[in-house]
Amino acid sequence: MRAVWSFWSIPFIARGSPKWCAPLHHLLAWGLSFRLASRHYPDTMLVTDRTGKRLLVEQLGLPFTNVSTELEQLARVDPGWWALGKFLAYGLQDRPFVHIDTDVFLWKPLPRDIAQSSVFTQCPEFYPNDSKPSLCEIEWAFREQGAKLPDEWEWARSKGDSYFREENCGILGGSDIDFIRHYSRTALDLALNPKNGKAWLRLPDKMSHNFTLEQFFLAACVDFHNAHQGSRYRGLTVRHLFSSVSEACDIRRAARAGFTHLWGATKSHPAVGKRLEERTRREDPVFFRRCERVAASAT
Repeated sequence: MRAVWSFWSIPFIARGSPKWCAPLHHLLAWGLSFRLASRHYPDTMLVTDRTGKRLLVEQLGLPFTNVSTELEQLARVDPGWWALGKFLAYGLQDRPFVHIDTDVFLWKPLPRDIAQSSVFTQCPEFYPNDSKPSLCEIEWAFREQGAKLPDEWEWARSKGDSYFREENCGILGGSDIDFIRHYSRTALDLALNPKNGKAWLRLPDKMSHNFTLEQFFLAACVDFHNAHQGSRYRGLTVRHLFSSVSEACDIRRAARAGFTHLWGATKSHPAVGKRLEERTRREDPVFFRRCERVAASAT
């Protein structure tokens, strides 16, 4: 299985080092995430743009097996859409893979039954229906403009359930490459198709909508195609490393799984930054000094 990371530099530069305590810690996290995962999955890939390649490969020296600068095609896209780099990375894959967020650390390989499944994610997330403003805002904007949301989205929202599911994509991967391409390319089209441009203009702050396109829409695609007998993707399974958010946040369960995800503001805690510094200084002092130089030159 291939381990994949993505880095679209434009949103990163626009937002600074989002949520990390210091720019140094973002660089150290890249090194640790890569170093750990590549032990289990030596076929590695970075999908980035030219600026990202310069930072991660040329300056930090991370030895990815494959490096793609396909994210250059996003150069003129609203950087508020930070998740689009991930969609492009998903859609480029031609073999079973796991995409790993930079704040995810795989101390152990994924369990075999997870790694060999059609689609897998970190864990499902469940929310009461209409509890997420982003969903209602997107639907309102598209309705106002007479624009159409994808069939999978409309079907998922028409079921009348009391809750909806999202798929947490701290990790996302699988062996059903055709389905993952369909999901990622449909999500990209939803965000970038000029036919939808006026609808998105009604929602200038894209931040929360990234999670909706990535996580809600993935769950909608899985359920839609499993429910429709004529779908070419019917019968696919989505497996989870953890059965719920609470399980994923349980320190003991995460330790048994050999998995760390520094969710949200966790990564900004000073103790996290200190542990990253101590571990990298001890395990890879050359890389640590390189990160220090790069971080200092950026200030």
